[in-house]
Amino acid sequence: MAVRTILTQEDPVLHKKCHPVTQFDAKLGRLMDDLKDTLAHANGAGLAAPQIGILRRAVVVMDAEDQMLELINPELIWTEGEQEGWEGCLSVPNQWGMVKRPMKAKVRAQDRTGAWFEVEGEEIVARCFCHELEHLDGHLFTERTGRLYTSEELDEMMEEE
Repeated sequence: MAVRTILTQEDPVLHKKCHPVTQFDAKLGRLMDDLKDTLAHANGAGLAAPQIGILRRAVVVMDAEDQMLELINPELIWTEGEQEGWEGCLSVPNQWGMVKRPMKAKVRAQDRTGAWFEVEGEEIVARCFCHELEHLDGHLFTERTGRLYTSEELDEMMEEE
């Protein structure tokens, strides 16, 4: 288990499509543990394997109870409603944008043993599912927002409200 370096948006790895996970072994277990350690260290809401330089379809997302969900080969299978809110990314440090996402989302994924399961999330969890799964196809939230704001600009806007 290790805290890995999180790549930033300039890195070409973040703009590539990830390969499915086919080997459910100790190496995958180490990857999932490293994703969890790195996410905890960065104090984020989700992290995808390409963000640490691994082009595999694997993510971790914080659920509504602040537990880390491991999602391997995840597929978004259902969404409902809409929300618009501020979004940021560990690979786009200190930048925020207003992004529309579903209010609810269901994902089908495998666990580290290869067993399939489904999980639903609402609000921030649904947002995280969508955000992290987009990383697996080489996309960043910056493609979904009209403008990026610095942390300082966001703080000023929040104070004004």
